[in-house]
Amino acid sequence: MYKHNTQTEKNLESAFAGESMANRKYLYFAKIARNLGAHEVADLFEETAHQETGHAFAHLELLYPSKEMTVERILELAIEGELYETNQMYPEFERVAVEEGDQAAVSEFQEQAQESAEHAEIFIKAAKRFKALGLVERFHANRYINALGKVQNKTAEIEPKGSESAA
Repeated sequence: MYKHNTQTEKNLESAFAGESMANRKYLYFAKIARNLGAHEVADLFEETAHQETGHAFAHLELLYPSKEMTVERILELAIEGELYETNQMYPEFERVAVEEGDQAAVSEFQEQAQESAEHAEIFIKAAKRFKALGLVERFHANRYINALGKVQNKTAEIEPKGSESAA
């Protein structure tokens, strides 16, 4: 992963945001074009949106190299992001919308903050389940290792010393 707070990291994050936003915008434009009967234009927007996703993933691979990621880490990153949206981003956006008298935006930001809180809770529960599952899997793996060791020791006891197994 990139060192935190470098200009390159900030640029990759901005590039990722731009590509991601283009993807969503083009899918939205495709939906409008399709509703207007312009199916070829909709197809063009959808294909371009797909390409924008590829660009965004390339930026993410540099920011969060898949070979360095674990399930625990990706859940942690998701939780951090959702809690940032819930506790900082959307409340600040809501505050500004209130000041500017944009009630539609206020409602949207409140709704999104609530949904982000729900997403964070889902990821937190998944992280707890995953950790618990990991403990259960380790318990069973250790039992299998111990059982295998016992079987191998019994086999070694049966075979005369110095003889080689055909296996």
